[in-house]
Amino acid sequence: MALSLTMLLTSPRTRPHPHSWRNRRGKGHVRSLSVTCKAKDAESGESGGIELAAAVGGLVANPVIGASLYVLRTTGCGLPPGPGGSIGAAEGVSYLVVGGIVAWSLYTKVRTGSGLPAGRYGLLGAVEGLSYLTVLAIVVVFGLQFLDKGSLPGPLPGDQCFG
Repeated sequence: MALSLTMLLTSPRTRPHPHSWRNRRGKGHVRSLSVTCKAKDAESGESGGIELAAAVGGLVANPVIGASLYVLRTTGCGLPPGPGGSIGAAEGVSYLVVGGIVAWSLYTKVRTGSGLPAGRYGLLGAVEGLSYLTVLAIVVVFGLQFLDKGSLPGPLPGDQCFG
């Protein structure tokens, strides 16, 4: 949520402030400082469409990666290429989508001090949390695969898995 601050210096004739100060003689102008915070709705801007697309993409990508990790752990290979390579492509794109969501979240966290906005219906916030859990699962399953087999399968279908 973006905040814009408006600072107004006013004279005592327009609006006195209870915590104002005066000079030592008790005469002179009284100045007060008032700060107004106005919150802007993130969904009304242009980023609302991007947030919704990222949320929908993440809702599709995280289960695909879950299936990929399950198949990798049980068979030692990733998902099969499928007709025309569509399943393998969905797997690769899903890894990129989750990586992009986590990178966007980290960038936003460093820049603003908080993660991604919740988004419409809280979907983007849910996808953000799910993406971090998916990255943790990736690290665990890839680590176990490397300890068991000594390597990870390549990004393209090879003879050891689908040859």
